[in-house]
Amino acid sequence: MRRTKDTIVSFESVSDEDIVRVSRFWKVIYEWSDSLILAIIFVFLVFAFVFRIAAVEGNSMQPTLKDGNWLAVKSISTNIKRGDIVIITQPNALNEPLVKRVIAVGGDTVDINFSEGIVTINGEVIHEPFIAEPTQRQFDIAFPITVPDNCYFVMGDNRNNSIDSRSNIVGFIKYGYILGTAEARLYPLGDFRVE
Repeated sequence: MRRTKDTIVSFESVSDEDIVRVSRFWKVIYEWSDSLILAIIFVFLVFAFVFRIAAVEGNSMQPTLKDGNWLAVKSISTNIKRGDIVIITQPNALNEPLVKRVIAVGGDTVDINFSEGIVTINGEVIHEPFIAEPTQRQFDIAFPITVPDNCYFVMGDNRNNSIDSRSNIVGFIKYGYILGTAEARLYPLGDFRVE
């Protein structure tokens, strides 16, 4: 019978100070990870239920918005008014969501003098400092026209390069098809205002 050598294991003593230092380290790691997880959950909830991100495609909203801009869109928009920039999901012949400006709301009468490029709402000329040029492009809608209840009349700011409510391709926009109102420009960085 063979005898094996006994193995001797020695333990170094760990000081109370080392234990406290390691404990503090893990406590800091736990607090930071806990805060990070809560921040991620908060951002997810905000962008899932309050704000969404939408991309601008095309030039119909120039000079206000350009192709490739990213917008923060407020999803809960119960008070949509004239002048708001909205994201529209209503099915249309273009088969794409649209970014347009609300010009008139339900009950308003819209008239456009295409030779002079002037838009009137309920008989009053509207002030439009945001448009690229006067409204001279006409489609297949006859004016004056009254907007039905719970609907909106929308146009792009680049009036002569925008298919909008002046055309039966888009027509009046029903309230339920407005995804939300554009609240801020996220990209490119620097100019967050959307007016």
